[in-house]
Amino acid sequence: MADWTSASDDSDKFEWDSDGEAEPSSAPAMRNFNAPGPSTLSSNGWINGEAPPTSLIEGYVAMGFPKEMVVRSIKETGHSDADALLELLLTYKALGDDDDAVGNHSTSGCNPPIVEDDDDDLDFENWDGDDDTGGRESSSDDSGYEEFLREMSDKDEKINSLRDMGFSEDEANMAITICGVDADLSVLVDSISASQVTEVCHSRNLSDHQVTARCFDSFGGRKRARLIEESKKKRKRYGGGAQGKRPSSDGSDEESMPLPKPMVGFNLPGYRGPSMTRVLPELATGPPYFYYENVARAPKGVWAKITRFLFDIQPEFVDSLHLCAAARKRGYIHNLPTENRSPLLPLPPKTIFEAFPHYKKWWPSWDQRTHLNCLQTCMAPATVTERIQQKLSSSGNPPPQSVQKYVRHECSKWNLVWVGKDKAAPLEPHEMEYLLGFPKDHTRGVGKTQRYKSLGNSFQVDTVAYHLSVLRGMFPNGVRVLSLFTGIGGGEVALHKLGIHMRVVVSVEIGEANRQILRSWWDQTQTGTLIEIADVKSLKDDEIATYVRRFGGFDLVIGGSPCNNLAGSNRHHRDGLEGEHSSLFYDYFRILNSVKSAMANM
Repeated sequence: MADWTSASDDSDKFEWDSDGEAEPSSAPAMRNFNAPGPSTLSSNGWINGEAPPTSLIEGYVAMGFPKEMVVRSIKETGHSDADALLELLLTYKALGDDDDAVGNHSTSGCNPPIVEDDDDDLDFENWDGDDDTGGRESSSDDSGYEEFLREMSDKDEKINSLRDMGFSEDEANMAITICGVDADLSVLVDSISASQVTEVCHSRNLSDHQVTARCFDSFGGRKRARLIEESKKKRKRYGGGAQGKRPSSDGSDEESMPLPKPMVGFNLPGYRGPSMTRVLPELATGPPYFYYENVARAPKGVWAKITRFLFDIQPEFVDSLHLCAAARKRGYIHNLPTENRSPLLPLPPKTIFEAFPHYKKWWPSWDQRTHLNCLQTCMAPATVTERIQQKLSSSGNPPPQSVQKYVRHECSKWNLVWVGKDKAAPLEPHEMEYLLGFPKDHTRGVGKTQRYKSLGNSFQVDTVAYHLSVLRGMFPNGVRVLSLFTGIGGGEVALHKLGIHMRVVVSVEIGEANRQILRSWWDQTQTGTLIEIADVKSLKDDEIATYVRRFGGFDLVIGGSPCNNLAGSNRHHRDGLEGEHSSLFYDYFRILNSVKSAMANM
């Protein structure tokens, strides 16, 4: 039996500048396109020195754009390309009408955000698309559940409002695509009206300079009057008056959920502390059982929002360093029993030297790491290891404290190991497979870069298997699994290593390389049925109902969020659940409820 206390003690010894799940970045500097080149900007800021006609500025002002915004946009794009100018104006409008929004926005090159001391900056490839609002069950006794169902239907509500104002559904969809689903209704109306003006005036062979207030009024005035009434209703609905505030769509108004220390979940193998017992709401009880993983250190409000969607079940936070030799801080929301769990045997190595004893020969005494940091989706560039070797070679033995500190930081940041005298190197893909609990060569057959990416985005198999172990006694004849955002099959490998037969797996995974890896492993180890679906957006309620009837339901719905916006190359902005890839949480929720509904009707 593993000694949990010693693992916890070890965890206190390896705190570094970053806890390691922030994806290292070596992005090149972007060119600043705002810097004027030869014969580009005149001294007054106009492109090629040509000032726009006053009528052009007045025309856009009549459309509802502030004059300062119009002037700035023309200075950035010129006035010869009406489409580019209108697009920039709408972008500014979506950001906000104030001077700060205009002043802070630029279409020029930008610096990528630097993530400091942030956990889980991984990229989950394969997580693509927007949230889908179909197929949900309501709960009459859960006001929070109802509130978030309403939020998820915000797009449909705005489309209906625009249609009531006389716009077509295509126009409404296009405006939302351009401005975003969170844009105010006034911004959407401006976008549609401006598009109509441009289209009609062009059809009359009018120049851009002839787009005037009269042209705009003929198409947008009546509808804007309706908008005023709609806006009044909105203000009343979200708090009334100028001081009313609508709840933030990304959960930023929610309180942050405190993370436990140590991060050991409800219980762990060898854990001597009290185990947690819980009572689930009736709506959440299985089957189907569900299991949802997300990075532990998500932006403010994300965990509160996920919890409210998933039946107010509190997450189980676990750092995998208590089960293996690498850190991986994750939260799991599930409706599985928490009693009678059992770990995979033999227990995996829990320190670097237990996992890789041959590295001890060259390991310097001043590098006191006992665990590796979170395994990333990319390897250290050659310049990093070359610089380390150069600094150590030119230093004494032991090197100065400043050199030691620099080298320890780089080794922690990139998970480097010592393979020779003064020689640090990245982990190889097969070593990452071992640390994550996958069989040797599980990802072999695809490119090395892809192997790093896929492994960095995967489950830690031993952790997941410990949670899923309760299914072994519950389903002696095997399980039927709906696997969302499967990746390289961490959940499937965990079930296999537990000795649980998978009668059928319906796998949803957009990454072709990941599907290839899963299919290869399945063909070598499994006898059940594997059905592969590439795009989660294509999995609609009727198809889910068909699978439920065909297989008699699903026993387990397993999946997880990409790390990109929440902490899955994909993560560049911390947008929470509204990020481009993290919004796929809503697809997990949608599909889970569709499965529950279909099974209830069997």
